[in-house]
Amino acid sequence: MWNKESQPEVPGVPQSKTAPAPMTPLNAPPVNRPAPMATPAARSLACIGPSIMVKGQISAEEDLQIDGKVEGPISLKGHRLTVGRTAQLNSEVSAREVIVYGNVSGNLKTRDRVEIKKDGEVIGDITTTRISIEEGAYFKGHIEIERTHSNLASTKEEQVPAGVGAF
Repeated sequence: MWNKESQPEVPGVPQSKTAPAPMTPLNAPPVNRPAPMATPAARSLACIGPSIMVKGQISAEEDLQIDGKVEGPISLKGHRLTVGRTAQLNSEVSAREVIVYGNVSGNLKTRDRVEIKKDGEVIGDITTTRISIEEGAYFKGHIEIERTHSNLASTKEEQVPAGVGAF
């Protein structure tokens, strides 16, 4: 005879030996539990598959993952570009952030950050506020780190001599 309690809920995963949670009546007062953590709103993601080759300009108002070949400028204002492992880009890229697993030949300009993963390759200049290059990645070019506006304000405040400007 089949016994539900002896069967695991998920095949291949042993059932835990803990007691089930007690049932509460419908009219019972609510139990104080921590609120679940808010998850960020799901962002739309467009994908260019590994068998697709694009020659021309790409601009989008959403995150983009490229696994194919692209020749031409890419502009994703305020969004993320993910260059997949099979991707080959010959592009000038402008985005909020760029994560490189594949190959990019061209300059990268980001508002937030650039990450070059261990198998990633970038040949070109990078302008960004933050950068991460993993061991094993290949990079050839120049890097320009731009200061954020909050960093500029604090730097200017530190440069004013004591007693100057305060009345």
